[in-house]
Amino acid sequence: MVALAITAAALGVPTTASAAVVPAPTTATLVSANPADSTPHARDGETRAFAQVGNTVFVGGSFTQLRQTASSAWITQRYLFAYDRTSGTMSTTFLPVLDGAVNTLIAGPGGTLIVGGAFKNVNGVSRKNLVALNPSTGAIIDSWVGRSDGGNVRDLVLNGNWLYVAGAFNWLNGTAHAGLARLNATTGAIDPSFSIDATVGRHGTASYVWAIDVTPDGDTLVVGGNFTLVNDLPRNQMALVDVSGTPTVLDWSTEKFVAPCASPATFVHYVQDVRFGGDGSWFVVGTNGGGGWPSAYCDALVRFETAARGTGQLATWVDFTGNDTITSVEVADNVIYLGGHFRWLNNPNASDKAGTGAIDRLGIAAVTPATGMPVNWNPRRSGSASMPSGTSNWGSSVPVLWRGSDGLYFGHNSDGMGEEYHGRLGMFPLAGGRTIAPKNPPSATSGNLYLGTASGTLAKVPFDGTTLGTATTVSQPAYTAAGATWRVDDRIYWSHTVAGTPTGSRIDVSLFNGGAIGSPWEASGYNDWYNPALLTGAFFLDGRLYYTRTGANSLFYRYFEIDGNYLGATEFTLPTTGQNWSGMRGMAWVNGRIVYGATDGNLRSVAFDPTAAPAAVVSGATGFVVATSTPELSWSTPSTFFSVE
Repeated sequence: MVALAITAAALGVPTTASAAVVPAPTTATLVSANPADSTPHARDGETRAFAQVGNTVFVGGSFTQLRQTASSAWITQRYLFAYDRTSGTMSTTFLPVLDGAVNTLIAGPGGTLIVGGAFKNVNGVSRKNLVALNPSTGAIIDSWVGRSDGGNVRDLVLNGNWLYVAGAFNWLNGTAHAGLARLNATTGAIDPSFSIDATVGRHGTASYVWAIDVTPDGDTLVVGGNFTLVNDLPRNQMALVDVSGTPTVLDWSTEKFVAPCASPATFVHYVQDVRFGGDGSWFVVGTNGGGGWPSAYCDALVRFETAARGTGQLATWVDFTGNDTITSVEVADNVIYLGGHFRWLNNPNASDKAGTGAIDRLGIAAVTPATGMPVNWNPRRSGSASMPSGTSNWGSSVPVLWRGSDGLYFGHNSDGMGEEYHGRLGMFPLAGGRTIAPKNPPSATSGNLYLGTASGTLAKVPFDGTTLGTATTVSQPAYTAAGATWRVDDRIYWSHTVAGTPTGSRIDVSLFNGGAIGSPWEASGYNDWYNPALLTGAFFLDGRLYYTRTGANSLFYRYFEIDGNYLGATEFTLPTTGQNWSGMRGMAWVNGRIVYGATDGNLRSVAFDPTAAPAAVVSGATGFVVATSTPELSWSTPSTFFSVE
C-alpha cells in the first residue's frame, strides 16, 4: 500500500510526493460474500457486461453456450441473454442473434437495452457495434440510429439523456470521432458539440479508449485507454473532460501512466478500468502491466481527486498487488470492489509473491475508499471441491463488476467463485451483507489519560486538554508486557511482547470501556511480520496509525484498517518542524493535538493537522508543557492512551 501523501520509507517501496487530501473513512455497506445460488451459467468465453430493465437482468460477453443449473444441458445462445432477477430463470423470449461479442450494456431511456460490442449484424441486419433492442423480444429498435464504422465499442456510460461511447472507432453515425463520442440516448443521434478525440496509440499501435465513467452530476468524464493525445494535448492513457457545457479537455494529467510496465508488447496500455466515487469527488483506476512501479502505476489500484488540476498528478493512495492484474473496478455504497487475477493486496514489497504486509485476496476484493486498504471481505475466486466436469477454478480476468439493484454482479472467464460453481457469471447479494461503521479515538475534549506504571498497572489521570487532575492507580492484570497503546472506539490496540511470535511482539486488541481491560487477542495474523515493540508511542485517527519508533527522529504513519485490523505495508514520514520525536514516549490524540510523554518524564501537547502536508503537520512552536515529571508520575513510557471513561 502506498499513499502519495508524504514520504514512504520501506523495502522497495516507491518514494512518494505530496497530496493535500486526507480522506476520512465513511459508513459503508458490503454485499454478502456468499454468491447467490440462482444465477445461470455460461460455458466458455467470458462475461463482460450487465444491465437491468425492470426485473430482468441482461448479460453480455463472448460466451456461446448457457445452462440453467450445474446439471442442466447446455444450450447455444451467443453473446447476449437475459434472466429473471428473482428466480434466475433464463428468458425464452429474449433471444437476439449477434455475430460478435458484447462488451457493454446500458438500460436506456424508455425501457430500451443499448448494446455495444464487436459485432456487425444483429438479427440478420447490419448493425455495427451499436444497437438498441426491445428488452422483451430482442427485436431491433429501428428508430435508434447509433452506429459505428467498425472496430468495436468498448464502453458505454449514461448520464441523463447523454450516452457516452468509447472504443476503437474513427467514425460514429457517419461523423469523424476517434475513440470517443456522445449520443442522444433516446434517438442514438450524434451530439455535434462533443468533439473530443483520443489519438496516437502507445508503442506505435492504433489508439482506442478502453474505459470511461462520468460523475453523478454529469459534469466530468474520465477516460482511460491506449492513447497519448486527447485533442492534441499530451494525455497518456488517462484524461479528464469537462462536459458541464461545451466539452473541453481539463487541465489534469499524470506521468504515472507514461512509462511502460514489464512488457510493452503485451501490456500496450495498462489502464483497465475507471470508476468515480459516489459523489464524484474522486475516482479509482485499476491497472495491469506487471513490473514497472514506482515509475508507473502497474498492477495497482489507484485513487485520484477529481478537482485536482495541473500536470504531474499523483495518486492519493496506491494499493499494489505485487505484480498481478486488476481488470475491473466498481464503487458502490462507499466500498471499492475490484476483480482480476491478483492474489494479494497491500503488497508493494515483493514481486509475484507475498511480501511483508501482503493480505490474501484471490481475484476478488473490497477496499475502503479512504486508504485503499482491504476490508474483511474475502469470498475468493475459487470453486468447490466438486466442480462440474470441464470447468475451471481460476482464469486470467474478471472483466466486469457491476452493482445492480440487489447486489454486486460479476463476470469472469472461469467458473469458481466463493468456493462454489458459478460458470462465467454470478452475483453477491446485498441481502446478507453488512455495514461498516467508521471507528476513531474519542472526540471528547476531556477525559482520562492512562499511563502504564508497571506490568498490569495503570495510572488513571483526569485530563481536560490543558491540565491534569489527581491520578489514581488501576490494576489491569490483562494488560501486561505492554508497549505503545492506542484507543479506538470500544477497545485498545497495544504492542504486546509475546514469546514465540515471529518478531517477539504483536499487535493485540482488548475491549475497554473504562473498567477492566479485556483479555487480549491478536489483531490479525497478517500483521505477524511487524514488530510493534519498536514503537515508542502511537495513536489512531481516520484510518491511519501515527507513531514514533526507536532510533528515529520523525513522526510516521501507516494505514490501519479497523475492519480486519490490517496494518499497511508502507511507512510514511510526515513533515514537521521544531519538534524532537526521538525522545517521545507515549502519545495520544486529544481534540486536534498530540499529547505525549518523553524521556524526561514531562507531559506535553502540540497541535496536529494532517491535512497541512506538504507543509508541516506539527510545529513545535504550538507546543506547551502540560505537566512536569514527579516522583509519583513520570510520563516516560510508551503505554499511554486517552479515553473518555
